[in-house]
Amino acid sequence: MTAVMIQGAGSNVGKSLLVAGLCRAARRRGLRVAPFKPQNMSNNAAVTVEGGEIGRAQALQALACGLDPTCHMNPVLLKPESDQGAQVIVQGRRLTTTRARDYAALKPRLLGAVLESFRSLSAAHDLVIVEGAGSPAEVNLRAHDIANMGFARAAEVPVILAGDIDRGGVIAQMVGTRTVLDPGDAAQIRGFVINKFRGDPRLFDDGYDLIAHSTGWPGFGVLPWFAEAYRLPAEDALDLPARSGGSGLKVVCLALSRIANFDDLDPLAQEPGVALQMLAPGCALPGDADLVILPGSKSTRGDLDFLRAQGWDIDLAAHVRRGGHVLGLCGGFQMLGQQIHDPEGLEGPPGSVAGLGLLHVETVMRPDKRLARVNALHATTGLPLSGYEIHLGHSTGPGCARPFAHVAGTPEGAISACGRITGSYLHGLFADDAFRAAYLRGLGATASGQSYGAGVERVLDDLAAHLEAHLDVAGILALAR
Repeated sequence: MTAVMIQGAGSNVGKSLLVAGLCRAARRRGLRVAPFKPQNMSNNAAVTVEGGEIGRAQALQALACGLDPTCHMNPVLLKPESDQGAQVIVQGRRLTTTRARDYAALKPRLLGAVLESFRSLSAAHDLVIVEGAGSPAEVNLRAHDIANMGFARAAEVPVILAGDIDRGGVIAQMVGTRTVLDPGDAAQIRGFVINKFRGDPRLFDDGYDLIAHSTGWPGFGVLPWFAEAYRLPAEDALDLPARSGGSGLKVVCLALSRIANFDDLDPLAQEPGVALQMLAPGCALPGDADLVILPGSKSTRGDLDFLRAQGWDIDLAAHVRRGGHVLGLCGGFQMLGQQIHDPEGLEGPPGSVAGLGLLHVETVMRPDKRLARVNALHATTGLPLSGYEIHLGHSTGPGCARPFAHVAGTPEGAISACGRITGSYLHGLFADDAFRAAYLRGLGATASGQSYGAGVERVLDDLAAHLEAHLDVAGILALAR
């Protein structure tokens, strides 16, 4: 098995981006390369070719490899539904919902699926680049670990440890990690890299040497801050407030507590004629907003309560009275309706709650999750668009007589009689350049005409070149052999 693993000295140190860049660099060297993350925790999921779901970061990494995403690239996906519990997805399919304190008991069962998926990828590719989760320094979670050292040692994969210097304290992160690891785990680490450096990397020479001396691990380089990273789909909702576009059409997205599949916003954020704002909890909806987006949610009923707790329901009603537009996607679509029924208690205690009443539809939650890539025709313009569906629940009602789109001839979504309130289950719709341009024109904005997909490909190439210029990429890849 030819593989190398990137683990982090903490969360959000840039592991996903490092893996994507290494994947593209390896592909440019003519290698058949695939990404792999044993366990991910994210509500930002992608639909695979088999009709399963994996973390969005692995879908981006697959793109860096020139591959369609498959369930084996992220065999265990945890999708938080509350502060204490999460849905457990195994090889693309829901296994169960469990509380955090009970998840450890599942891990011995999950390691088999993780190793099976890893071996499947290894057999089909020259190289597998693996991403860890969180940090191996969380030694309180080491028993039955499947995300970091537990996997690395079970699969005999060498590890590179990445540290984030932008946050400060990177020397303590790296040396402290070496201190708390047991000798076997520490021996699995074959080197380190320093990520997100701003300024002249030579200023860190003494710190770099100190880390190498104190840990016994060789360094593979200091990577300067990659300014174009914001142009790649984000996986962590914590990154959203910094992702905004230009000036012009004011689009406000409500930052729900269980926001899901928020990469829907990425193409809008890069339009110079769009000013995209993530509205933080506790903030009032701006009176000059042109379009308000209710994004997807992992817990529609819970986030509807959250929305009301912020007073956003009152703000939305005022926005509509002023003539503003509203777009609800997936869970946001369900919230716009009259009622949400959950007879089986899939999102909490069984029961029904009133929606926002802005669309004449009702939603019934069902246990059979809809997972599919879809091609559709936009009902208003007739333009083709592609996207994906990933949701519980089925929405019906008089509002569906005015659909947003047609999928295989079947009406999809709903539009209000006034034409300013829209709901749809289609994620990823704004990545389609022609549809995005037409949609923005309908709101009085001018689209840039840029290709979003081509832009992502260009940034992946630039990322690979950035890694090649500053890291010992050859040395890192050589570890895999």
